[in-house]
Amino acid sequence: MSFFVVTYAYSPDVAARDAVRPTHREWLASLGDALVLSGPTDAEGAFLVFEAATAADVEATLDADPFFVDGRIVAGRTVAGWTPVLGRAKDRL
Repeated sequence: MSFFVVTYAYSPDVAARDAVRPTHREWLASLGDALVLSGPTDAEGAFLVFEAATAADVEATLDADPFFVDGRIVAGRTVAGWTPVLGRAKDRL
């Protein structure tokens, strides 16, 4: 398994984001060990780390995110492979 970093850029539709957030967070909680961590950024987006076999697997998972399915919230999304090398959390991964 490999790690993948996902970034979301949110649209300016804060009302849609607020309305869908509870369902989005329930969905995130349902992902189990595949989701390493997630959270919003101060740049109107979010950062998520997944553990999966391939980037395509992560993309397929993300396609079911209520924030993405809604069509009004996620304005941009990137998925990139990530190799943790140093840092205090490295041994926890």
